[in-house]
Order: sequence, then structure tokens, then C-alpha cells
Amino acid sequence: MSPQPENQPASSSLTQGEFTREERATLLKLAHESILSALEHREISLDPPSPHFSEPRGAFTTIYYQGQLHGCVGYVLAVISLYRTVAETARAAAFEDTRFPPVTLAEARALEVSLSVLSPLRAVKAEEVEIGIHGLVVSYSGRRGLLLPQVPVEHGWDRVTFIEQTCQKAGLPRDAWENGATLEAFTAEVFGDRDVK
Repeated sequence: MSPQPENQPASSSLTQGEFTREERATLLKLAHESILSALEHREISLDPPSPHFSEPRGAFTTIYYQGQLHGCVGYVLAVISLYRTVAETARAAAFEDTRFPPVTLAEARALEVSLSVLSPLRAVKAEEVEIGIHGLVVSYSGRRGLLLPQVPVEHGWDRVTFIEQTCQKAGLPRDAWENGATLEAFTAEVFGDRDVK
């Protein structure tokens, strides 16, 4: 599991177009079911219902309760199928994000979910980072920090501030990107419950 990125509800301006409305609804339903099934001590099928969901993809699941962030966990690297990634990160966001108490059954029924499906990482130079398009990973000396594409947009950051904040997320000095840290960018298709209603 990767570090949790600070993140707010999905912004439709950041969505791409890879997934249909029906596919988005299926993945969001899976996230909700994964959380509820853990609380109700029952199993759910993790066999992807579509070949599109069988592809290995990185993704983050972010959950909100009463409009407030209540958990965010994800896989940066594409190591398992997207379908399983969504199920696992949804449970982890609900029960393993140590910034928040575990979700209760009553809360689970009222959660709002946002998914960010990631493209593969690629190395970039600082001047190639595009606000509103790229998420960013900064790595140096065993430390790694990640922020999703929507974060700088929501905070009104410019490119340099975005890079500096990602350095800080990694526990590095703000100027680590100028002193040997590696920058990797990705794009994300971001969608939530509000987008499929």
C-alpha cells in the first residue's frame, strides 16, 4: 500500500474517458460492497466481471463521511487486477488508515466513495509537470511521497508548490527535487458516487 495522499472529493474536470458510466458504477459498488462485507463478515466475489477490470492497475480509494475525509489508501504500482485493487484499497481506506478510526457499520452505509485509477508512472523533469493533469511521486533515499492530480487544483498551487508539497509528503526537504530526488508523474481518471447518480 502506498502512502495516503491528501485528497478531496472527485473533480469531474480531472476525469479522462477510459471507463463508461456503467463501469464506473460497477467499481464504486464494489468499493462499497467490500467495506460492508468486511463489517458483516461475509465474502464477495473478486472475479472481474469484465476483461477491462482484469488488467493490472494502480488505484486509490478515498472515502468520506458526512462530507469529511475518512480514509484514503491506494496502490501506486499495477500489481494486481483493477477489480481486486479497488476491493482491497476500499477495505484498507475504511479500516487501516491510521489517521482515522475504523469505519462502523452505521457509517459504512452513509459513506461517499471516490476512485482514482492511475496510469503507469513515468519519470519526468520538473518543467514537464502539468497542474490538473499529473499526479506526482517524489522518491529519494528510501522515502516516497505521492499527491493525486486533483490536489494542486483544489489548493490553487502552482507547479513548484505542488512539487515542494509532494517532497514534504515524502518527509523530505521542500527543495529535495532540486537536490537529487526522482520525480515520476501519472494521470488519473477520478470519479465518485456523485458522478454516477
